[in-house]
Amino acid sequence: DNDGEAAPKLSEEEQKKLEKERKRAKKKALKEKKKRMATLSFGADEELDDNDADANDLSSGTKTKTINKNPEVDTSFLPDQEREEHAKAEKERLRKKWLDRQAAMKEEILEITYSYWDGTGHRRTVQCKKGDTVAQFLETVRSSLAKDFREMQNVSSDALIYVKEDLILPQDVSFYDLIATRARGKSGPLFNFDVHDDVRVGAVDTRVEKDESHPGKVVERRWYDRNKHIFPASRWEIYDPAKEYGRYTIHGGEVNKKKK
Repeated sequence: DNDGEAAPKLSEEEQKKLEKERKRAKKKALKEKKKRMATLSFGADEELDDNDADANDLSSGTKTKTINKNPEVDTSFLPDQEREEHAKAEKERLRKKWLDRQAAMKEEILEITYSYWDGTGHRRTVQCKKGDTVAQFLETVRSSLAKDFREMQNVSSDALIYVKEDLILPQDVSFYDLIATRARGKSGPLFNFDVHDDVRVGAVDTRVEKDESHPGKVVERRWYDRNKHIFPASRWEIYDPAKEYGRYTIHGGEVNKKKK
């Protein structure tokens, strides 16, 4: 029974030898670990100095390390100043191209069929640019109507309103805005400015919106104020781009009428 016996005491020389073996094993293990890590992303040409005292000395060493990129490893996620500058330049090029395209579209000529409404309709056609606002359109209309209607000679475009598909369009809205957003009114699209009927024949799928476009009405504001309680002015309301106007009610409301 050796439980009561003390462990044999090592000599000073044996202790030094054991400590040296322990440091050598620790250094070898660290070297193997670094080698395994390097093979995951980079091929590393690095040697550890056998005279280093311990692993802590490695982090403060001044030895030069040469690191070569492994071509088989995906490094696209790493920061790359040249790549980032190229991506930024490409983004700016595409942004400028898009802006140039929008500017060109706003210069395109748009033919608008409208009806000057004073209780009866007087259909006319004018041309303007897609980028024009409703205010600019109304000034063009006023100048054109002044040749045939004396009352138009003494009013400003601010005294007129433009009603499209039963919605009164604000004067700061542009035709480009309506076209780009494919805006819809109560009785038809706000982005078509010609006049046409739904000419589909045969069985009609009622789930598909009607393809009809009606001439907008140009009205004196004072006429509207006097008659807004009478049809058709009683249906008109100010256009709100954030509002959903639901399905079209082109033919007096039966599109929205519930089946009994």
